[in-house]
Amino acid sequence: MTEWVGRTAVEIAAAVREKRAEPRAVVAEHLARIARLDGRIGAFRVVRAEEALAEADEVAARGDRDRLPLAGVPVAVKDNLAVRGESTRVGSAATPDAPAGADHVTVARLRAAGAVVVGLTNVPELCVFGTTEGVHGTARNPWDTSRTAGGSSGGSAAAVAAGMVPIALGNDGMGSLRIPAANCGLVTVKPGLGVVPAGIGDGNWFGMSENGPLATTVEDARLMLSVLADTEVVRPRESGALRIAVSVRSPLAGVRVTGPYVAAAREAAGALTRAGHRVRRAEPPYPLSLGVTSLAHWTAGTAVDARSLDVRLLTRRTRVHAALGRRFLTRVRGGTAREELRRRLEPFFAEYDVLLTPALARRSPKSAPWHERGWLRNVLANTNYSPFTPPWNLTGWPAMAVPVGTLPSGAPTAVQLVGPPGSEARLLTVAERLEELRPWPRTAPLD
Repeated sequence: MTEWVGRTAVEIAAAVREKRAEPRAVVAEHLARIARLDGRIGAFRVVRAEEALAEADEVAARGDRDRLPLAGVPVAVKDNLAVRGESTRVGSAATPDAPAGADHVTVARLRAAGAVVVGLTNVPELCVFGTTEGVHGTARNPWDTSRTAGGSSGGSAAAVAAGMVPIALGNDGMGSLRIPAANCGLVTVKPGLGVVPAGIGDGNWFGMSENGPLATTVEDARLMLSVLADTEVVRPRESGALRIAVSVRSPLAGVRVTGPYVAAAREAAGALTRAGHRVRRAEPPYPLSLGVTSLAHWTAGTAVDARSLDVRLLTRRTRVHAALGRRFLTRVRGGTAREELRRRLEPFFAEYDVLLTPALARRSPKSAPWHERGWLRNVLANTNYSPFTPPWNLTGWPAMAVPVGTLPSGAPTAVQLVGPPGSEARLLTVAERLEELRPWPRTAPLD
């Protein structure tokens, strides 16, 4: 029986700081769980067993050990962010296998805070789609291994949900943190523009992509976001009732939201009403053009990321996605659609402090070789199950996924919380209240 697997990052870090636990022992327990379970889950492309144990010893010897916010905490890193000494393959056979010479700034901040990188996690090719599978592996949902973990931070989410690490680093360009978090019963924050350094791919998908945490508790998400942002994300001093709008209508016309996800939003709304908040049904004024705007930016971002790669080594769905995106590049670079969307939605957030929606429209697709299937089939699968996330990448505003409720299979459902610029702390406080009122299991029952 292990002592530290299943503990939160906050608990582990406190024990290591106080010398009630040694970093090597903590990391070794998590590496043993990875070795035992990852053959079923497929979270990791690379496991850094020897390197992680050596880095754990370095944390133990640090003179500032008693002040490290993530002292000895094992962390997984999404395989589109540089980890010193490891290649960054971004889920593709077309990317170079050369080791990175330096850590991405977010990885460097985690390590400076005392975290230990145990591995790099699987992603779909170029982090394009909302399912995670490809030439380097397939990430399955630990709650239901017949289903995908989601994407593109699917491996990172699967690693946390399976208890292989307490926290993981991912990023979100059209929902890539919130989608897998919602599938896997985790808490995540897509921060607003500029809160956390981006540096994702070649241009951050025109500034839509943000790095953020995946965690099992709001407290862990808050702590990791504070480290990534290099500033403490404290609870706001505001007291009293918040104005919370609830919408269960899909932002994309023609997409049906299924019963369990409508129920999750209503359950969360009821809980927050009973907690004293002013909760009202209200529909954000999404434009009819939102679907076209989303598709243009989604494909154009991929076109930029793919332009230096040998297209012959890309899968067919990625090649088609990038080819379509090249047609949109001029429109996306010089267009005003995103600014117009912000102006359209700003009055809504002048009236409401928080928007609550379902996180997804339906359960995740079956775990299957989606990378071998056609482009249109992939796009339809993604759009039909995740219409709620893209607007908030286009605006650059913060958004969260928070577990609420369950599917008939026992897998979790989730809600999305959205706020105006600078509202990360407020969203975390609302999520914390939901966690108190509707507690969720930390990890999937795999043992």
